[in-house]
Amino acid sequence: MGCIQPLVSGEILICSACLHGLPYTDHHLDPDNLVARQFWGRIPCHAAMAMLFFKKAGTVQQLIHHLKYSDQQDLGIRMGILLGERLLSAPLYQGIDFLIPVPLHKKRLKKRGYNQSSSIAQGISQVLKVPISTQHLLRKMATDSQTNKGRLLRFENMSAAFEVQHPEELTNQHLLLIDDVLTTGATLEACGIALLQAQPEKISIATLAFVT
Repeated sequence: MGCIQPLVSGEILICSACLHGLPYTDHHLDPDNLVARQFWGRIPCHAAMAMLFFKKAGTVQQLIHHLKYSDQQDLGIRMGILLGERLLSAPLYQGIDFLIPVPLHKKRLKKRGYNQSSSIAQGISQVLKVPISTQHLLRKMATDSQTNKGRLLRFENMSAAFEVQHPEELTNQHLLLIDDVLTTGATLEACGIALLQAQPEKISIATLAFVT
């Protein structure tokens, strides 16, 4: 999926050369990483990280494109396993109670057929043995494309898009928000603000990639 070269025995979706050459951030080892700083003063975030740096025309963009637009849900699970393996060794990500993928609006979900963030969450769940919640955080309204919008416009676009159901089930829980790519953080910020209504103990964030 990264280089369109044939796989050899034992390789799954991504070849060993691409896996070795991916631009890993090691954010899970640094509490004050670039992603965590994105949310300072915006939401009370216990921990935040991205697994990879995203660069245009790079292997990561190729993988994300396949995940979102080529019906490659298995790729999301594969990448989620890689992400989960990093979280497993990160002290700040211990004791997570629920994995919460950023939800799609039902119209977008029907058109695409799946939520790529849910696929990533499936892989993380296999490693961390933590349940996935898709019924607590809902996207109640469709939003315009975030492309070419700055942080403020992105947040205004997303600020009323999410709602929480059954908040009492999330009270005093450690929640891990999951998304594919973080650009300005506006979507995750809006999700976090909505989840705060449930009074969780902690909200943490993990994404596959971070646009520098």
